[in-house]
Order: sequence, then C-alpha cells, then structure tokens
Amino acid sequence: MTTTAAINFITDGFPAPGLRATQRLITGNKEEDGKGHFLVTDNGDHHRVMGENQAVANIIYSTHENPVDLNEDKDIKYAKENEPGLHITNGTVVRMIDFGPGVESPMHRAMSIDYGIVMDGEFELTLDSGETRIMKQGDISVQRATAHKWKNITAGETQAGRMLYVLLDCKEVLVQGKKIEGFLGELEKEYEGRSA
Repeated sequence: MTTTAAINFITDGFPAPGLRATQRLITGNKEEDGKGHFLVTDNGDHHRVMGENQAVANIIYSTHENPVDLNEDKDIKYAKENEPGLHITNGTVVRMIDFGPGVESPMHRAMSIDYGIVMDGEFELTLDSGETRIMKQGDISVQRATAHKWKNITAGETQAGRMLYVLLDCKEVLVQGKKIEGFLGELEKEYEGRSA
C-alpha cells in the first residue's frame, strides 16, 4: 500500500473492523444421490494482511485451468492447497479485499481481465492516464489489462471499504504494436512466493 493512512488498522485479520464476515458457500453434486449439496461453508481458505496492516485479502476461490475440472472435487482441493498470486495463468482468482480508511494501492497492472465490484463503501479508481472515477456500492469496473490503483474514500476516508475482484487470464495484449507487461510495483512483496 502506498499511503500512510490506516497503518495498523487491521488487527485481527479478516474481516476489517466495521465490516461483516462474509460466507463462502461451495456447492457440488454428490455421487450418492446426484443432487446438489453444500460442500463447504466458511469464509475462504487464504487470508493475508497487506501493507502495514492497512488491508486484508481473502481468497474466495481460485482455479488453475479453464475449463475447470470439477470431477472428484479437484478444483476444491486446488483452491484449498494453493494461495494464488495476483492472477493465475489460464485460471481464475476471486479475491475480496478490505481496505482501511484512506488506504490507496500502488499503481499496478495484472495481465488479466478483472471485474472489480464495490461491496461496501466508496472507492476512487485511477488509471495511469490520470483519469479517475468514483465507484459506489454495487458499481462494477471491467479492467482490461490496464494500469490502475484503488483508494478507499468511504465516509470521507474514515471507514473501511470492501472490494471483490474476479480475475481471468487474458491473451497477450498489444498496444501501439508492442506487447504490454504486467507489473505490481510495491504490491510485489504482497504476492511473492505464491502460485501464478
């Protein structure tokens, strides 16, 4: 995180203070009766405090292939055993991030298509062109491998806010005839050593 806002705001992991713990419900078809059942009810397998205790990420789910093999719960096992990097080549990542008050991410670019949904609060989305937009609860951005940063501006930067991101791998992106590259900037340390 690139700001000194909300240092040590996250004290107990997920969820951030002032936000409710969410449920993750994983369903599947059981061999015994061929019907749909709830297989997992929890709030995610991987939680990671980010920055100087300024935000907390909750990995809701991830896959390493598309289409996904659901047989024998292979996908559930993969998601449980592998904490993903920012995105997964040929896969998907669903990540919820609780941001402390006024917290701003560094500029970064994932080589993926990202759906960003404001779950709680209000956020400012800034692109590397300098363009900005304000997003409120229920608003959705579709990031197409663009460099960007997020800032939690909830209640005048006094309350936590929550974003949900769904990242899907994309093909190589060419701009002005040149391949663009992803970069994490200061986020690099938050994702090092995790599967990609």
